[in-house]
Formats: sequence, structure tokens, C-alpha cells
Amino acid sequence: MIRPDLEKALLEINLRISEESIQSFELFAAELKKWNRKFNLTAICNDTDIAIKHVVDTFFFAACLRSDDTLLDVGSGAGIPAIPLKIIKPNNSVVSVDAIGKKIMFQRHVARLLRLDRFEALHARVESLHSTHAGCFDVITSRAFSSLDAFVVLAAPLLKSGGRLIAMKGPEVQSEIDRTGKGLRALGFEICSVEHYTLPMNKGSRCLVTISAVNAHEQGF
Repeated sequence: MIRPDLEKALLEINLRISEESIQSFELFAAELKKWNRKFNLTAICNDTDIAIKHVVDTFFFAACLRSDDTLLDVGSGAGIPAIPLKIIKPNNSVVSVDAIGKKIMFQRHVARLLRLDRFEALHARVESLHSTHAGCFDVITSRAFSSLDAFVVLAAPLLKSGGRLIAMKGPEVQSEIDRTGKGLRALGFEICSVEHYTLPMNKGSRCLVTISAVNAHEQGF
């Protein structure tokens, strides 16, 4: 059960969630461990790490979203952050995409069990969405999916005007930012914020890198 570690972590970051949400996270974790024994969905599979690195990590990302944002999670794997985010923010429309069928099967299974509304898991490569979902999303995220410039190339056509890309990265992101800054500008995008945070229970540090079209934030988006 992830409940003890989840409750301890939430207390550490001074956050309260409903009993219904805790039960949903426990079901998600139980199904993840069960499926992982057969399909190898994720390397993070013990209770403490699921609670902190999959669930609580998503809370920091969730704080970046507005209540009416439509989200696409690129390369979502076992549905992280897409499924925890949907549990936290049930009113947001969430789409996840991954090229590996067994991972999408798992996401759809959990979505049925949790009766997630306005959640869609797509078995596809993200570039195939350019013809079907162009300009559809307010926010597009990825967690350790690709380099920043590759993320922009793949995801930018799917953004609404004024939309944001948010890359979930490890703590050593500055060297990548230094390498890709000029390339992002050439693509018409720029990094508008880098938020560093530390996970509870000494489970490491993370960064959220927000990218938008050049001058978009100056236009009131």
C-alpha cells in the first residue's frame, strides 16, 4: 500500500487531498505493480517510490495548470503524469500518447477502473497527431521524454495559440538549457521559466521547464 508514504509526503509539503483521491491513487499503484510484473511498464515500482516519484511529483506539475487547460502528455508510458494528474484535477481534459501498445492498454484499463471522464489514451507516435490534433492543447508536457528542442519540434504543432510546453526534468537541466537555447529561438520558442523543487522524504530534486512561443507571454497569454 502506498497510503502511509503518500500521507507522510503530503504532510511534509503541507497538502491535503480527499479520501477518494487517496483511494484512487492506491488502486492506480496496485494495478501498476500487478501489470508491471508481466509487462515491465516502469522501473519505479516499490510503494515508496510510486508514492513520491509518480504521485507526489505530479502535484508540483499540477500547480502549473489552470482549471480550463486541456493537456497532452507526450510519451506518457504508464500514464505518468497523465493519470495522477487526472485524479488530482478531474475537471481538466487530459490526453496521453505513447507508441508502446501495452502501456496504453494499461492506461485504458486504469481509466475504466477509476471511471476517468475526459481522459483519452492514444496508441500513436506524437508526430502522427499533427494531422488530427493540430492546435488542440493549452499545455503539453513530457517527463524525461526527449531533449528540449526535440520536444518543441514534436509538440509545438499541437499547441493552441498562447499554449505552453512544460518539460519535467531532473536537477541537471541547466547544461541542456545552455545547449538548446539558440535552437529553441530558431524554432520560434523560448524558455520562460525554470522551477526547481525537491521531492519529499529525500527522494531527489526535479525541474519544470516552461517553454512558449517567442513573445507569447508579452502578449498576455
